[in-house]
Amino acid sequence: MTTVAIVFFSGYGHTTKQAEAVRAGAASVADARLYQIDGNGDLPDGAFEDIGRADAIIYGSPTYMGGPAWQFKKFADASSKPWFKLAWKDKIAAGFTNSASVKGDKFLTIEYFWTLSQQHGQIWVGTGLLPANAKASGPSDVNWTAGFTGALAVSPSDASPDEAPRSGDLETARLLGVRTAQIAARLGN
Repeated sequence: MTTVAIVFFSGYGHTTKQAEAVRAGAASVADARLYQIDGNGDLPDGAFEDIGRADAIIYGSPTYMGGPAWQFKKFADASSKPWFKLAWKDKIAAGFTNSASVKGDKFLTIEYFWTLSQQHGQIWVGTGLLPANAKASGPSDVNWTAGFTGALAVSPSDASPDEAPRSGDLETARLLGVRTAQIAARLGN
């Protein structure tokens, strides 16, 4: 069976909610597992080995100050060990991010994930979704933030994880999980 590893950090719980939506989508096609980076930038024991066996790796982090959280960067630096062996080469990759602002320089976080994936020799998957860009469009619509390279979400600064990300962003994340798992299954091992 195709396997998908979702590696993410969440500072306040909003990105966890987004990661769970990605997992739900991927799990409709594959064996999908969450690997949450903790507040010290560490993964649970054995996580790197599990991630190394996955067919696809989906990266996630909130966007803080124009890029991923330092905890995610610590994981990325630690991934140099599999990089030396090209252990993640030809695995499918994708990414998602969340911040309080509608724009918030989220693309720089996705670009960081893309660069990491390319250093590992992975095959990047974008959302494959059209934007919801009509006057009537809003947070309940799929891809209303117009993310093509990755799933983008908005969680207003005064919103709890129960309130945000909102339904359109969560559905966008779910669809990214589905697409990533489908492509991984199609390409096979």
